[in-house]
Amino acid sequence: MSRDPPQDGPERWKAVDEYLRGLFVPPDPALDAALRATAEAGLPSIQVSPNQGKLLFLLAKAVGARRVLEIGTLGGYSTIWLARALPPGGHLVTLEVDPAHAEVARGDLRRAGLADVVEVRLGRALDTLPELEAEGAGPFDVVFIDADKPAYTQYLSWALRLSRPGTLIIADNVVRKGAVADAASEDENVQGIRRFLEALAQNRRATGVAVQTVGSKGYDGFALAVVGEL
Repeated sequence: MSRDPPQDGPERWKAVDEYLRGLFVPPDPALDAALRATAEAGLPSIQVSPNQGKLLFLLAKAVGARRVLEIGTLGGYSTIWLARALPPGGHLVTLEVDPAHAEVARGDLRRAGLADVVEVRLGRALDTLPELEAEGAGPFDVVFIDADKPAYTQYLSWALRLSRPGTLIIADNVVRKGAVADAASEDENVQGIRRFLEALAQNRRATGVAVQTVGSKGYDGFALAVVGEL
């Protein structure tokens, strides 16, 4: 006798995520080791889910990315997914403010064989982004924003400065369990995301959208934008 499926909600979302992961994201030693290292080091379990990581990989592949910028590294899980999408000679720069997080990420990238592909740059992103511009590091083909939410609007400005026509900008955690719809929210993370979404919607150089997601990471969403001509 089959068990009745769980009703709509977190249990159902997780069950579907696990089913889809079984189909599309088989066990992977490097990725699984990165998740273990993140947990063992006591880092927060806020990285993208395996299915979302595969989505990032496919998006980077779809635009033919050769240069990727990631703002917010954590343990390097999403970094591995994005770096694997790069062709030979491709390069990824990931920005991380926390030295302990950066050290875990470097170890995970070494195990994944990506130490020569990825540069983990330590420091506040609002300090290291101007350094990248001064070094002529761009333009980047993909920019993935997954860091402190109050600064998302500033990260969007830098993503645009370091982009080219056709650059894909992806931002994580933009729905905040639905709280983003609450204009009166006193949560600075929510207000930071609201400012970001409004800035993206009003920007004349990028065409964007935000979508809600559910799954093993709960209820949240992504914003995506394609940069146009100057």
